[in-house]
Amino acid sequence: MSEIKKDNAELRLDDDYYRKEYISIYSKLNNSVLLKDIVLMSDVSSNGSFAYVQETLNDDNPKIVPYIRSGNVGETFINSNELIKISKEAHSKLKLSCTKLYDIMMARKGKIGGASIITEQEVDYNCNENVIKLTIKDKDTYNPFYFTTFFNSKYGLKQTERLSTGNVQPWVSIYQIRKMRLKVLSIEFQKNIEFIVKKAHQIIQKSRYNYSTAENLLLNQFDITDWRPKDRQVNIKSVRETFLSAGRLDSEYYQPKYDELFEKLKEYNCKQLGEIVYIKKSIEPGSDNYEENGIPFIRVADLSKEGILESSVYLSEEQYKDAIRPKKDTILMTKDGSVGIAYKMEKDKNVITSGAILHLSIKDENVLPDYLTLLINSKIVQMQAERDAGGSIIQHWKPSEIENVIIPILPMDEQFMISEMVQDSFRLRHKSNRLLKIAKEAVEIAISDNEDRALQYIKENEVTLL
Repeated sequence: MSEIKKDNAELRLDDDYYRKEYISIYSKLNNSVLLKDIVLMSDVSSNGSFAYVQETLNDDNPKIVPYIRSGNVGETFINSNELIKISKEAHSKLKLSCTKLYDIMMARKGKIGGASIITEQEVDYNCNENVIKLTIKDKDTYNPFYFTTFFNSKYGLKQTERLSTGNVQPWVSIYQIRKMRLKVLSIEFQKNIEFIVKKAHQIIQKSRYNYSTAENLLLNQFDITDWRPKDRQVNIKSVRETFLSAGRLDSEYYQPKYDELFEKLKEYNCKQLGEIVYIKKSIEPGSDNYEENGIPFIRVADLSKEGILESSVYLSEEQYKDAIRPKKDTILMTKDGSVGIAYKMEKDKNVITSGAILHLSIKDENVLPDYLTLLINSKIVQMQAERDAGGSIIQHWKPSEIENVIIPILPMDEQFMISEMVQDSFRLRHKSNRLLKIAKEAVEIAISDNEDRALQYIKENEVTLL
């Protein structure tokens, strides 16, 4: 009982809390410090009462300041996909949750675990109640790049996992985060980790620039880069043009901007998506079939246009041996929730995707998969997804509607040029991820073995660091 009471104010008695892997992790964290002693913690609720914060966030002013949610953190760098925004006026009132350079962000609800560092690009953002902002008091002693890498290593992830285990929905309180531990390593070693992470950040910035350039080049080809639909509030349609043709009567479906988009696309060679790809649907096994080991099960939250995140949910390999697996050049596309997110597989992968993710495989040899993926993620297709899937609380894009999506097709040489830029972007992203993996593994070696062995590991991977 004396051992159970140690560092366990909640008096956790469930067996999950005492797994051998957790005990092993904590046994390696001698000479560690508690977060409560080295950081300041805050989130949006630190700014005042719940009513005050909600009233401030829901004002009627233009939304321009990025607002970080739990889905945007957990990797080393902030995921800028699907960042929502709040007004400048609200941001100015919520000073305690405003981000500063080298703050560390941790998600404490939903998909928790890991940490993201605030770089120059994310300074003066804000964050919601499901994200805790950590400001290191003494950055000379506790390097923020090492700090972030530590909490993305198994020594940080397993602490979060242990604290959240036993909840129906993964969640950790500020109190629990306060008692998480950071292993103290030498300043020299921490500086080495900082160098690797900064190098990875430079490369990922280049990757994002290349991807953005490819997007702009694509839209330029269709004269749509700076296109803004006319601000018309009324659109007059006959019954033949509405219900009898589309089966829809909701006004959102017939906004004038969609007519303008389709008129613009008529100037180009276009096909329906169903003419270009085969569309296959995966399975929906239900949460009762989730397991802790087996084949990774990829859900909508695990997929972005940048790749597939590591899943925390698995399925039985034997039970689902016949379920479809994504192959090289398969385009995975979401049809539920956040609809129209597309990612092209770089290689075959032994994972099973949710039924909310469609598998698209090219059948028209005149369309390149990288080109089509970029097009699906562009405003050309996103506006069509918005039109079809709008009008409901949870968005749902029907496969029959997806088949009819209009796809403009460029000449092959132009497709090839755009595809090369996309592929180069992903090559850089892979290199950045490789550097971050080296940094995490070096931290784990330093803790499990010693710093000299970890520095030797870094030296052995010197070619990758160049």
